Amino acid sequence: MDDVKIGEILLPGDEEEQESQRERVRKRFWPVLRRAFRQVPFSRDLVAAYYCALDRRTPTRVRGILLAALAYFVLPIDGIPDFLAVVGFSDDIAVLTAAFAAIRGHIREDHYVQADRALMDGLEEAG
Repeated sequence: MDDVKIGEILLPGDEEEQESQRERVRKRFWPVLRRAFRQVPFSRDLVAAYYCALDRRTPTRVRGILLAALAYFVLPIDGIPDFLAVVGFSDDIAVLTAAFAAIRGHIREDHYVQADRALMDGLEEAG
């Protein structure tokens, strides 16, 4: 996946687009993560990013970037179909890695605490 496409995917969007992505992510995040858990090497960071993206204290631009990346992760159709073993989530990982690099430092410790709680509870949404 080239930088231009990743850059286009990670556009924060306006408030209406962010709200649409927020709802899409909230509905599909946990089922997709359960399927991808063993293939995504940074699941803890991914769950912390989910909580950061839904946190209204997170700056709007950062939330937009995370919501765009998480929406790409949960989309049923993307660059490489997720059902393909091993490579299925590779494009998702590339987009998420770019998003994490763009928002470095905005995922707070309390987001990681929520992520740890959710992961310990068997990937069920905590709180």
